[in-house]
Amino acid sequence: MQENSSLQRALTHIADDQAQILDDLQRMLAVDTCFPPGLGYAAFADLLSTMLQPLHFNLQRVSVPDALWQTPDGSAQGERVNLLAALDAGAAENCNLYFHTDTVPAGDGWRFPPLALSVAENKLFGRGAADMKGTIVAALAAVRAAQRYQLRLRYNPVFLLCTDEEGGLYPGIRYLAEQQLFHGHLLSFNGGAVPRIWAGCFGSIDIKIIVSGRSAHSGDPLQGINAIEAALPLMNALYQLKGEVEQRVSAMPAPPHYQGQPLTALLTLAAAHGGSKGSTVPERFELLVNRRYAPEEPFADVWQELTQCVDKAMQGSAASDVTLQLIGHLAPVADPTGPHWPRWQAALSQGFGFPPAEFKAWGSATSSDMGWVQQAGIQEILLGGLARPDNRIHAADEYTTMADVIALSQSILAYLANDFQPTQGN
Repeated sequence: MQENSSLQRALTHIADDQAQILDDLQRMLAVDTCFPPGLGYAAFADLLSTMLQPLHFNLQRVSVPDALWQTPDGSAQGERVNLLAALDAGAAENCNLYFHTDTVPAGDGWRFPPLALSVAENKLFGRGAADMKGTIVAALAAVRAAQRYQLRLRYNPVFLLCTDEEGGLYPGIRYLAEQQLFHGHLLSFNGGAVPRIWAGCFGSIDIKIIVSGRSAHSGDPLQGINAIEAALPLMNALYQLKGEVEQRVSAMPAPPHYQGQPLTALLTLAAAHGGSKGSTVPERFELLVNRRYAPEEPFADVWQELTQCVDKAMQGSAASDVTLQLIGHLAPVADPTGPHWPRWQAALSQGFGFPPAEFKAWGSATSSDMGWVQQAGIQEILLGGLARPDNRIHAADEYTTMADVIALSQSILAYLANDFQPTQGN
């Protein structure tokens, strides 16, 4: 890369901006945006507005209509506030930088306060540090550096700060895409700090199955219907279906850690709840099923297979009622590559130091809300982020590092800067 001196100074400045990076991350982690339930979105949008306004972004708050995101089980609560922040840099094209603002709940087992920034062991701990509030911090640092050195930008950056990626029924980015509230290509930060060419990802369905019986004294159960026992044929049938489903191989290239094994469809019996005490016949049993489906599998076929499995298993059952609830759905992503990928790969090499030869194309059976973006008509989606195999995303003591935040910020700045000229071979 032939580096313009102003661009090089801006890239170097990011490493000197650590005090502001830490302050931004601390303030973001302190706002609880866990989903479920998702009660903190409005407060987080307020915070980000105070950070973006001094950088001259134009702000628009968009709330997803209640009827679209509310789930039958009531697990989602609170206004679904998405924030669109656009910076007019005088460029001919927009680059949409996507971030989900929700996190998974903190959970147990933390050594550090989950809703605060803890700097220890050369790591930055906190729920959302890597997934993905740290990526917002990196993007802010990139824009600050660009403005400090008055860099001309190749793209107008548009921050899409969105709700309900962590398993929601109607993610915010889906609504924004379907309402055509942004245009241009999209850079998603729901990925990792790795030399990866994104080949797509699987879709994900969460289904809650509720089996109803009739309570009674366990010592006098003649009038009772045991909901757990009534559900045993269902669990056996789903476990049998799991074996069939997981024989289906996807053409999507598998991640390196699969060591040559292919990606396959998946079915998981993810949670089971029923009963309260030994002296009572349980009246209700709830089973949560997760189904990961490849882009080759039509959603209608996946749904039909699941519902038919449940119906057949529960035929003749003593249960008084069986109900299915779709409580989460992310569509698959297929072949998101496009003309902007080579520049983004070169920018990642600039920030993280990845040799060009290390970039490999691979997909994943994990899921993303980017499938809804594709279905709304935007095919090309770039991918980056802070995820690494060992930084405990979704687990206790989630962390990122200052080195990775700086490297991602430098990658973003290089990609946006007009003077960034990738060398041949990047």
